[in-house]
Amino acid sequence: MACRITELILDCADPVRMAAFWCEVLGYVEIGKDGEDIEIGPPGVGFGGPQPTLILSRSDDPKPGKLPLHLDVNPTDRDQDAELERLLAAGARPADVGQTGEESWHVLADPEGNVFCLLRKRVEP
Repeated sequence: MACRITELILDCADPVRMAAFWCEVLGYVEIGKDGEDIEIGPPGVGFGGPQPTLILSRSDDPKPGKLPLHLDVNPTDRDQDAELERLLAAGARPADVGQTGEESWHVLADPEGNVFCLLRKRVEP
């Protein structure tokens, strides 16, 4: 038997703002609150489903920038260029982590500066 990832935790200064951003990016919904922490996940599934939930955990010491672990996202219903436009409109911004410009992915930062990548391949929702 093996383990699987069920939750990802992201420390942040403003869980409400970050939950709204990541719900927009991932098509997730709020599924729970614990104090100031907000858990979001796939609609109709929630915790324990095939996709991990994301907990936006209130912290006075979030560490923005290139984290030791970062998220990669793929478009599900449009090409990479259209998805990039959507993510930028939702509040993401381009980030420079030393890429050459020849990569097939885009490096972005969420509203609090956490780096994530938009990959090219379209995947099933």
